[in-house]
Amino acid sequence: MEVKHILVIRFRRVGDSVLSMALCHGLRQTFPDAQIDFVINEGAHQLYLQHPDVDRCIVFSTDDHKFLNYAPKVWKTVHDTKYDLIIDMRTTLRTLLFSAFSMFRTTLRVGEKKWYAWPWLTRRVDNHAPGTGSRIDQNNMLLMALKDIAEVKTSNEFKLYAQQDNVERYHQIMQEKGIDFSKMVIIATPTARLEYKVLPPETMKAVLTNIINQFDAQIIFNFAGKERDIALRYKKEMGNDKHIFTDIEAPTLPDLCALMKNCDFFFGNEGGPRHIAQALDIPSFAIFPPGIRKSIWLPEQGERFAGISPDDFIPREEQIKKKMTYQQRMSLLTEERIWLQLKPMLSKHRTK
Repeated sequence: MEVKHILVIRFRRVGDSVLSMALCHGLRQTFPDAQIDFVINEGAHQLYLQHPDVDRCIVFSTDDHKFLNYAPKVWKTVHDTKYDLIIDMRTTLRTLLFSAFSMFRTTLRVGEKKWYAWPWLTRRVDNHAPGTGSRIDQNNMLLMALKDIAEVKTSNEFKLYAQQDNVERYHQIMQEKGIDFSKMVIIATPTARLEYKVLPPETMKAVLTNIINQFDAQIIFNFAGKERDIALRYKKEMGNDKHIFTDIEAPTLPDLCALMKNCDFFFGNEGGPRHIAQALDIPSFAIFPPGIRKSIWLPEQGERFAGISPDDFIPREEQIKKKMTYQQRMSLLTEERIWLQLKPMLSKHRTK
């Protein structure tokens, strides 16, 4: 079967979309002559405007997600282009509108195996069952559903790219702000969008202090929106240490990529920035809060990309059996346990 036009539906937040690039890379290798269109939320789309595995971003704004606007935009999307293949990575009642509006136009409509999806999809994949692996593995199962019509080439490679001129611009900005590139530069996320999912402040500050004292490292706090006040408070409570920088900001995601390319290491709470760091091949160590499975959200675990989770110390099933509270589970991530794993990584990847 000839596949000329492909629609990949992702939406959601930054981390999910970054990991989906492995699927898009596999599609590019499997169907090298096809056009790949990527449905993504506004803001996150900036990461893929010049991505080699995405030909066109179809961007949905907050207003576009209002139902009176959403259905007409979905209809227009699938009728402006005749897609040969639709891959619905989310398979929700809303995203299934793309397939429903394409029933008589698109032969292959692939998505997750959910009870309400059977009328709209031609191929349903049970890719979230126990033992299906990381999010990359789960996404690749959607591509493997096409192995009868093509020589499928899956990939674990999810990459992002920073424009060189922007990387050089940030190098200059960082120097002007006082960064000494002869010393280690670390980008850190001491907080996150959902504050209850972050490492307790005292533990985070203790680990950051260890990094400064033992590696003389310069730490750039990355934050967005309401996270700013928390990050500034952390710095103040750490005595406004000169090693901590809160005035080197990245207002856009391409700016964040450029900033990260000038850093030696990423450390902080799990989230979109950590996924971006890994996609840029920046060595990283992340804090995984209770309920966020490291085995799913940290592909290619090893010496270069690592993290720590409460599940490392008490199996998830036992935590549930013991009825441990969220705080009790988070308290398993002590300063000592984090440092025991983080210190060797910093030593190994210190380039200065």
